[in-house]
Amino acid sequence: MHSKRIIVAVLTGALVPLLIGAAPALADDDTVLTAGAPAGTAVAAGDTIASGLAPGTQAVFATAAAGANGMKCKTSSLSAVVDDNPTAPGAAALSATLGLADCTVTGVIGVLGVNSVAINNQPYTTTVASDGTVTVSGTDTAPISATLVLRTLLGTVTCVFTADKNTITGTADNADNSISFTDQQFNKFSGPAACVTNGYFTAKYTPVVDSAGSPVFVN
Repeated sequence: MHSKRIIVAVLTGALVPLLIGAAPALADDDTVLTAGAPAGTAVAAGDTIASGLAPGTQAVFATAAAGANGMKCKTSSLSAVVDDNPTAPGAAALSATLGLADCTVTGVIGVLGVNSVAINNQPYTTTVASDGTVTVSGTDTAPISATLVLRTLLGTVTCVFTADKNTITGTADNADNSISFTDQQFNKFSGPAACVTNGYFTAKYTPVVDSAGSPVFVN
């Protein structure tokens, strides 16, 4: 009987490390946002994550969902300060800022070019959930809004657009550390007839990295 107890103890001692090694690796503090790997370092509150457009792509405000006409920008950036990065599963809270530049317009009758594009009322309250859902929200007093100054056959016009329901939604993907927005609807708030009624925003940002340049993962 005594020898059997010794054998059981030895087997148990050998099995415990094997079970620990077989368990999935967890991130530091098991947070929603990690840097370097899914099991990497927790992204600290106050850090900034950022990205530019995916290579070979443009940020587009199309005149129709999945449309080919509208405003296309060769340069765009997305950055966000991490306000809260809780234990996963959950949703990280951020303050996000979007930039657009090098924009042209095609397929809009009477519009010759773009003088400037300004994204208003930034930063926007943003959440990144464990399932990869990215939600950007405005407020009643500071809506998600864009001001476009366009060159037209009749001179310079100013068009202001606001996000439909004051929200745009995207998707974070760990496969390429990206955040993508597809056909997010904006509605004309003000401007003459040269300003289209609706714009549909599509852009993919990758890789999203922290301030140290490490790729950011969502858990």
